[in-house]
Amino acid sequence: MDPRIPDVNTVRMAVDLACRAPSVHNSQPWRWTYTDGRLDLFSDRSRLLPSIDPTARQLVLSCGAALHHLQVAATALKWSTEIDRLPMGEHSNHLASIRFSHGARPASHDFDLVAAIRRRYSDRRPFAPPSTGTGFPGPLNEMLRPGTQLTVLPQDARPVLGAATELTAALRRYDSTYQMEIHWWAGHSADSVGIPPDALATAEQSARVEIGRWFPPGSRSSTGAPGADHSTVVVISTEGDGREDWLRAGEALSAVLLEATADRLATCPLTHLTEFGQSREMIRTLLPGNGCPQALVRIGTTAPEDRPKPTPRLPTDSVLTVNARRASR
Repeated sequence: MDPRIPDVNTVRMAVDLACRAPSVHNSQPWRWTYTDGRLDLFSDRSRLLPSIDPTARQLVLSCGAALHHLQVAATALKWSTEIDRLPMGEHSNHLASIRFSHGARPASHDFDLVAAIRRRYSDRRPFAPPSTGTGFPGPLNEMLRPGTQLTVLPQDARPVLGAATELTAALRRYDSTYQMEIHWWAGHSADSVGIPPDALATAEQSARVEIGRWFPPGSRSSTGAPGADHSTVVVISTEGDGREDWLRAGEALSAVLLEATADRLATCPLTHLTEFGQSREMIRTLLPGNGCPQALVRIGTTAPEDRPKPTPRLPTDSVLTVNARRASR
């Protein structure tokens, strides 16, 4: 064994945690390859949602969230990471190469973030406001990634968010391809992908979240949920709108979700508001600069009762390829 590089079991643990990242409709569109101390992240276009995500923007954003999860996991395992993003260029499915060096000194908060990886889930129920006892949103600059911006929207932005949601729903209402796609990925009982019924909100709960994406109704009860949704909404935006921007936006999304989860807050990413140019432009008007909105996150508190079940994940060995002979020479 070479002590200068992580062994296969360490990498497998890190990738297992990375694959807990959120992805569009839990499609998990990533593949990893480990060879000679280098871990490579690829997008898996066989998991592209062509109607929901024809440009693969959300696919790359999902992979960016997994990349940040991996960095958090590696730090807790005492490995520093050096990341080369898009090493083969803008049009390649090769999204990142990660090199490791021993000697990271994780602080207690780094372990809090690893615990948040295991606890985090998307809660589509209505939220009460974040309690004043939490540190969130805290110093947002600590969650920023190069080229990204985080904007906490005021409550008076809700009418614009609601109008953008209504517009998106109207554009999708008679899109049979989209309807078939969302019914395949949400509300079924597949073992390892998609969103099962017990992870979805009920029809009554969804009706009280006026800015949420429509999903098939879930199978859980509605005990303990607040009346209307009073969540805080954060917008993640970027300077440009290319693949590296999408990747870094996914990393920022992961940072926001994990920090909020570490503060015992409920979260739900929103991407339907940025799928159409018209609704995306409406979100852009809410930003202080001229950034490109990539994703939004609802953040708040919920009753501990009737929490959604975690969504399933593919087995780690099905998305991680290891060149065992060269990695252990």
